Amino acid sequence: MTAAPQDEGAAAAVLVSASSREEARRLARLLLERGLAACVQLAPIDSLYLWKDAIQEDEEILMIVKTRAALFPALEALLRESHGYETPEILALPVSAGSAPYLAWLRAATRDPAA
Repeated sequence: MTAAPQDEGAAAAVLVSASSREEARRLARLLLERGLAACVQLAPIDSLYLWKDAIQEDEEILMIVKTRAALFPALEALLRESHGYETPEILALPVSAGSAPYLAWLRAATRDPAA
C-alpha cells in the first residue's frame, strides 16, 4: 500500500534493480518519456538476496530514479507492468532536503500523468 505524500511537490528517490543495463535503460526511458522521472542514474551492483528459500547472487543495475512523491503510484504501476522481474524492487525514499534550484528543476521536469 502506498501512503499519500504530504506535499504534492515533495521529491523522492526511487530505487529499482534491473537484470541488465539494457533493461535499466529501457525502463529509464519509459519513465522519462512519460514525465514520471526527471533523472535516472544507473550503477552496476552485486546483489545477494534470499529468493525462494535460497541465497542468490547476481550482477544487477541499480536505478536511482529522481521524481516527485506524488508520482509514485503511476511510476510503480508502469514499472510493474514493464519490468522483467516477477517481484521487482521498487522502493521510494523521501527526500528530506535538497538544493532549491535542483528541486525546482525536478518539479518542472516531471508531470502528472492524469493532467
